[in-house]
Amino acid sequence: MKKILVVMGSPRKGGNTDLLVRKLAEGAASKGAQVDTIFLADLNIRECDGCHVCWKGKSCCKRDDMLGLYQKISESDAIVFGTPVYWFGPTAIMKAFIDRFVYFNCPENRVKIKGKNAATIIPFEDDDLDTARPLVELFEKSFDYLEMRLVGSVVAGGVGEKGDILKKPDRLNEAYELGKRLAD
Repeated sequence: MKKILVVMGSPRKGGNTDLLVRKLAEGAASKGAQVDTIFLADLNIRECDGCHVCWKGKSCCKRDDMLGLYQKISESDAIVFGTPVYWFGPTAIMKAFIDRFVYFNCPENRVKIKGKNAATIIPFEDDDLDTARPLVELFEKSFDYLEMRLVGSVVAGGVGEKGDILKKPDRLNEAYELGKRLAD
């Protein structure tokens, strides 16, 4: 059974990002995957200050909720990163989460992330797909650097109001199918 960690980076429960990641989780569960969803807004994740203690194989000096997430990340077969576009990038809480992946830079920790599958869910208000391009590229470059495999992305424009994604059944189905692929 595949373990999929869904990371919800939107502070708005019941919003477009949440609805899309729930649909992805539903697709994964339909194939027998174990899905664990975390809401970053419910956690205390501090910024990385670049001390590089983790590069030396030591525990992060920040005593926050990220310390417990490293084990969940390591034990998962796939990680789903869900965040709306905020100023051409991820939400601040998602960015703090991503920044703390510096933990995986040292050889002892790299093996915990290398080869892991990843997927992204990226809704945004604008209809111009170029609005999401910097965020899409941030994820692509980050996954490449960490030696993770991007299985797929759902990029959904034109969904600024809470629940707008419900008017786009094709995007919801795309998320469901992506969840199934992650579970295979």
